[in-house]
Amino acid sequence: MPTTPHIEKHFTSSETIRDIVIGMSDGLTVPFALAAGLSGAIAASNIVVTAGLAEIAAGSIAMGLGGYLAARSDAEHYQSERAREEQEVREKAEIEAEEVSKIFETYGLAAEQSKSVIAALRENPTAWVDFMMRFELGLEEPDPKRALTSALTIALAYIAGGFIPLSAYIFIPSASTALTVSVVMTLTALAIFGYVKGLFTGAKPIRSAVQTVLIGGIAAAVAFAIARAIG
Repeated sequence: MPTTPHIEKHFTSSETIRDIVIGMSDGLTVPFALAAGLSGAIAASNIVVTAGLAEIAAGSIAMGLGGYLAARSDAEHYQSERAREEQEVREKAEIEAEEVSKIFETYGLAAEQSKSVIAALRENPTAWVDFMMRFELGLEEPDPKRALTSALTIALAYIAGGFIPLSAYIFIPSASTALTVSVVMTLTALAIFGYVKGLFTGAKPIRSAVQTVLIGGIAAAVAFAIARAIG
């Protein structure tokens, strides 16, 4: 009888999701807190919009640059570690072979059982280095385009998130009225974003949604209270 092929489904876009989470969470929270804070001190929405747009521009650039530098740092770290492993495979082959044997021991293989694999790795230094990078150091080779992709993803996610709390001020002249609408829109967006983030990251969606709303809400409330007290 025919058998149904076994298909494994794994989520493989964790880095992209991580970048979206970083950009969107800050994009929703920081401009929201800024707009709420200004609403506690001024009455005109146009000032909030101007300040908000400036913050979104500066924030997206800063966040994107941070993502770019982080990805570049990961790539440089991988290359330096790989160069070190290549040198050790050439100059300290016996020590590296012992390390391979110990790695297999952690998976329940005796030294005798791993000898054939070690012998095969000796014949293929590139594969040997690949093995050590993954199983000894736990490092995967970064995508060479990762830095630029990360920067753009974080920056665009920040902009998308930032326009949600700011949109109410664009269409409503009164800052106090716009604040009420912005609060509802942003907390709803934070809840949806937190829930979806939980689904993708494996966390409990409801818990993730509540945590995201609390963080954004507290940040905005503190900013509003400070601006109202100063004003």
